[in-house]
Amino acid sequence: MKVFYSDTYTVRLPEGHRFPMSKYELLRQAVESAGLVPPGDLRPARPATDEEILRAHDRDYLERLMAGQLTVKEIRRIGLPWSPELVTRARHAVGGTIAACRAALEDGLAVNLAGGTHHAFRDHGQGFCLLNDVVIAARAMVDEGRARQVLSVDCDVHQGNGTAAMAQGDGSILTFSIHSESNFPLFKEQSDLDLALPDGTDDEGYLAALDSGLAEILACMRGELAVYLAGADPFEKDRLGKLALTKDGLARRDRLVLERCCEAGLAVAVVMGGGYSPQVEDIVDIHLQTVRAAAEMARCWPVPGGGQN
Repeated sequence: MKVFYSDTYTVRLPEGHRFPMSKYELLRQAVESAGLVPPGDLRPARPATDEEILRAHDRDYLERLMAGQLTVKEIRRIGLPWSPELVTRARHAVGGTIAACRAALEDGLAVNLAGGTHHAFRDHGQGFCLLNDVVIAARAMVDEGRARQVLSVDCDVHQGNGTAAMAQGDGSILTFSIHSESNFPLFKEQSDLDLALPDGTDDEGYLAALDSGLAEILACMRGELAVYLAGADPFEKDRLGKLALTKDGLARRDRLVLERCCEAGLAVAVVMGGGYSPQVEDIVDIHLQTVRAAAEMARCWPVPGGGQN
């Protein structure tokens, strides 16, 4: 199983900022230390090209984003101070998801240790998201003739509003979001399937809803690839969450998504999504659980086109 990372691009945020930028480097180190994949399969991501990004985003927005010409309002909506390093990281995170999708379609399963920037819209960023890696990667796979349809399985605690909006009217992208009903964003978009959960939903309530939702959305799937956004923010201690899943519940979530997609014959690219616990170690632990589950399942995942890994 190939794992892609982009944590060599340092982004400095103001002290006390809510976004835990350090989680990326810590997660890569944890994956290395745990020996979850051979060293040759832990690979740096290349940056997404303009051509790839423009499959999903407006040229005017991309050009202003690259040049640091966003308005104060636009930067406030993103929630991160603009810097060249931030843009570089965003490009590499998108490149990691594209690479993970290609690798998944070759091997059955792959991981990007970043990505899941599902609040980015066609013409603006939002909620710590500059570029929508899932939509960009999905359109790359379709345009390259690698997939007919791509499913976004979004288990971040926040609705994947940007992904839903950008995929509306695009039959090549199917969207499923299971999220906190009362959480950000205030105004939700329309996914192909939305499951909005009440505050305090626990492991059992969440997993029952997820299993039912997966059965419904997978019955509609006519393609070859799923992108799984495995957010760490449904965790009970998350500052921006409102759900009450334990680490064990989140590990069971990961296995459920991967098992159902495997049973449906889909390749899966896993991306990390959000996580905002006060202790960054909790975020890293949860993301590492996700990578571990993928690595364990990759050993017996059917290779696209027949055969076993």
